[in-house]
Amino acid sequence: MTETPTKSSEPDAAIADFGIDTTSRTTSEAIGDYFRRLRGGELGAVPALLGLLVLVVVFTSLSDSFLTLNNIANLFAQGGGQTIIAMGIVPVLLLGEIDLSAGTASGVCASILALHWTQHGNLLGTMGPTMFYGFVIGAVVAIALCAWMRIWIGAALSAVALIVLLVGFTSNPWIEIVLAITVGTVIGSITGALVSKIGIPSFVVTLALFIAWYGVVLALVGEGGTITIRDSKVLYDVANGNLGTLASWLLFVVAGGGYAIVVLFRHFSRLRNGLVAQPTTLIAIKVGAVVVLGAVATYLLTVNRSPNPDLTTIAGVPWVVPIILVLLVAGTFVLDRTRYGRHVYAVGGNKEAARRAGVKVDKIRMSVFVICSSVAAIGAIVYSSKVGSVDGNAGNGNTLLFAVGAAVIGGTSLFGGRGRIRDAVIGGLVLATVQNGLGLLGYQADTVNIITGLVLLVAAAVDALSRRRAAAAR
Repeated sequence: MTETPTKSSEPDAAIADFGIDTTSRTTSEAIGDYFRRLRGGELGAVPALLGLLVLVVVFTSLSDSFLTLNNIANLFAQGGGQTIIAMGIVPVLLLGEIDLSAGTASGVCASILALHWTQHGNLLGTMGPTMFYGFVIGAVVAIALCAWMRIWIGAALSAVALIVLLVGFTSNPWIEIVLAITVGTVIGSITGALVSKIGIPSFVVTLALFIAWYGVVLALVGEGGTITIRDSKVLYDVANGNLGTLASWLLFVVAGGGYAIVVLFRHFSRLRNGLVAQPTTLIAIKVGAVVVLGAVATYLLTVNRSPNPDLTTIAGVPWVVPIILVLLVAGTFVLDRTRYGRHVYAVGGNKEAARRAGVKVDKIRMSVFVICSSVAAIGAIVYSSKVGSVDGNAGNGNTLLFAVGAAVIGGTSLFGGRGRIRDAVIGGLVLATVQNGLGLLGYQADTVNIITGLVLLVAAAVDALSRRRAAAAR
């Protein structure tokens, strides 16, 4: 016989479920709660951070060159491209979807950027009428699709791509950068529409487009061909240039000070309004640690790290760092502090429940692919800048695999509903450390790929096990 809950037990259940909203905690209680959540399977980025620490210790002990200023600065540029692509993939993974075409789509964007630069804006003559007008039609279709789904930013960026294509502006690195990003928007709009409105599974759509975009890259660049962008200082400096010393410290003041102000303002605002908040001591430690680490990193990066200091000076924070910081702050704000971000998590958690709650599921599903390809284009700019050219394999090979791997290693779940933009940054740093460290030790590509694959496998296993443990704890 089943017992019927008494009325007196209902308030107790409510308190057990929602007591965190009305009850303040001491520092020891907050720490204890954190470790209880860890034991319950809510690991977040902890495994990736611990793995990163182990990697740093191992490579430092095995190579005298690893923990040098020049190598650490180079680490950001090496992993910048794949990290940025991973940041764009995170919203897609939050819905339990996948974008296998992000790598080759970024290659298309990089190819068009390089062609526009080297051919002085004459894309029609370079691409040929069929390919050129194919992109023009694609931009028109993307505008119509985004307008239909009321994704106005996507429609506006696609319109910019159409204008740049048709007007034929002469070579200008900033025009090329805008063109690459907006072409990514066009690609993402079409991909998202095929998934959300036509209903083709994202795996199938993006696998097909992965192959198609690779073919487009070969058509634009030529099999075995290479287009150099080294003669553009702006394009080359994206991944190889550094901020000046003063600009580096200004970046620290803006980033570190902004972080401290936002976190402290939010904390004391919650206290004033009688809402539960983390203990002030923990908040102060957290803010202090971030500011101190930022100051130390800025100081070290502003020291001359040139191998030949008497001949040349290399100092300052690499340009890749503020680019990633801007994307990190913007992405975190959108996902954590806007209605759109809440809808993304809602759809990723339970699509049908979100639909019944009034969320426009199809719009959300299409929009994450628009974001993914647009951000992937930024990643393409960074990795093309690093090597100073675009070739027929741009965005192919391990580009996508490392990008997805970075997001998963950082803590974003492949099953949807759990993850943050910072996961891509942490995971990207882990993968960049693996590749950089093994390269310094003289290992070839085969060993690097094997170890990278094993790291990704471990991350996926941790994700699956933590979800199982969290489900069992409920």
